[in-house]
Parts: sequence; structure tokens; C-alpha cells
Amino acid sequence: MKVTVSLITYNHAQFIAQAIESVLMQQTRFDFELLIGEDDSRDGTRQIVTGYQARYPNRIRLLLNDRKNVVYVNGKPTGLWNFANNFRNSRGEYIALLDGDDYWTSPLKLQRQVDFLEDNRDCALCFHNVRILDEAEPTRLQLYYTRRMRDKYGIEDLLRGNFMHTCSVVFRSGLFDDFPSWFFKCPLGDWPLHVLNAQHGRIGYLDEVMAVYRKHGKGAWSGQSRLQILAESIQTADLIRTGVPPRQERYLDAAVVTWKAGWYEEAIQLCVSGGNHNDAGKFAAAYLKQFPLRRGTPRWRLLKLIARAKFRNASD
Repeated sequence: MKVTVSLITYNHAQFIAQAIESVLMQQTRFDFELLIGEDDSRDGTRQIVTGYQARYPNRIRLLLNDRKNVVYVNGKPTGLWNFANNFRNSRGEYIALLDGDDYWTSPLKLQRQVDFLEDNRDCALCFHNVRILDEAEPTRLQLYYTRRMRDKYGIEDLLRGNFMHTCSVVFRSGLFDDFPSWFFKCPLGDWPLHVLNAQHGRIGYLDEVMAVYRKHGKGAWSGQSRLQILAESIQTADLIRTGVPPRQERYLDAAVVTWKAGWYEEAIQLCVSGGNHNDAGKFAAAYLKQFPLRRGTPRWRLLKLIARAKFRNASD
């Protein structure tokens, strides 16, 4: 088997058919399978995927999971076990990733990416551009990468933050044996997976638009607030740090500083806009204490917020 398309899904009834159809339309010169990890949905997703498997038994394999296997992080259910279970059961030389609420747009996507990896043996994985479909503006599709991208990236680039959408990634299977224990403590699974793979080769970029990433209120990532995203990025970076060589830690550390500063700035803004000046002052003091010499730290603004909070407390 040349390629396993690993599709994980949970409560994607309104989207899953489009995702599956986008895989079935692929035109390739090799054999591929669609492996669907269905995480015991409550909205009819399981019935939809079993129907497709009955129609395409030679193309689709199903892993029908039980919620008892779900891994919880920060008290919230995640798709980590489903994600890892699909990985462990993949048969292909290459693995392509797709979530049940996204879809591919080019029938040549798999062929293009496999050809690229066959021709570029120094690359462990590759990705391409995508369009963003926001349910708030469903008639407007935004291009994700608008800047000029390099042909290839390295692990040092990836450690500064994930820049690949899951639906755009294809990687060589078997680059590492199994997921480390720290993986199952991460709030998100794609960035750690890419880091594990990128330890074994470069990251190639194809300058084509071949998928759509959907932003909606129930999305595992897109449905979160900016504060949640920053906090979970910091948490994931700290966990990845335990699994990379010491020489690579500095790239993660630089990213974490940026995200932590962003978290404080976002928290302060939310407090100010909500009229909670006392908490805004607390966040400002913590921000200034942690990053007093960081370039870009708005020191005077933070000091004003701290002073305002102290004045209000003194007046009460």
C-alpha cells in the first residue's frame, strides 16, 4: 500500500461526507486506502461513515472507537487516542492527514505530494497552501499563506510554531516507533507529530492550493478563544521541549516567550474591555515581572494599568 489517508472524526455529521468524497475523488497511479477513526459520535457521523464503508469496502477501513479510550487534557476530551490509533493502524508507505470537518479540493493532491517526496528524499514530510472557510463568512474563502514561502523548511522553523494545516500534510510512515508518553499530555496532536517526523528530514512546500480548512464554532482548535489557543500552544511547547535534543530547545523557548507575552496582552485587553481594571493590573504586573527587558514589552502602558488598579483599590 502506497498511501494511507488517516481521517479522524467526531461529531462531524454535517461535514464528513464532503471530507470522504474529497478523498474518493483522488486520481493516483498507486493504491491508497482511507482509514477512518470514528470516535463514537453522537450526531450520526458513525452511521454516515459505515454507510460509505459498505459502498467502498475495498477502499475504506473503519476503526470504530469507544469513548472509554478518550484521552483528557486539562479536563477536556481530545482526539489524541483516535489520532494515535489511526497512526498505529496505517498500512501505507506514506500517511496523509485529514480531519472530518475539512476537505481536499484537488483530485491530484495525493499524487503531487507523493511524487514530491519520492523526488526529494531529504524531506520527511510536505505540505501545501489551503483556503480558510469561516462559517461567519461562508462565501469568502481566504488564502492561508499570502507571503512568499520557501521550498523547504527545517526542524528549527517548526519548533518556533506550527505553520502547517493538518489537511495539507503528507509524511513518510515509520520514521519513529510510537508516540512518546508526553504526546498524550498535549492539548493538540498535529504539531507534536510534525516535530517527531521533522527530526528525520526536511519539510517540503508545494506552492499549490489543494484543501480547505474549515473554521467553525465546534472546531477542536478554531472553536477556541485566542486566550485558550495561546495557553495550549505554551503547554504543548513545554511538553515538546522534553522530547527534543538540548540544541533545539532555544527555538521553542523563543516561541514560548512570544506566546506568553501574547497571552498576557490578550488577557489584559479582555479585562480592560470588560471594565475589570483590578485584574488588568494584576496581569500587567505579572507580564512586567516575567518580561521586564523583552523588546516590545509595553512598559509604560503596563505601569499605567498597575497604577490604575492600585488607585481603584485605594478608593474602595
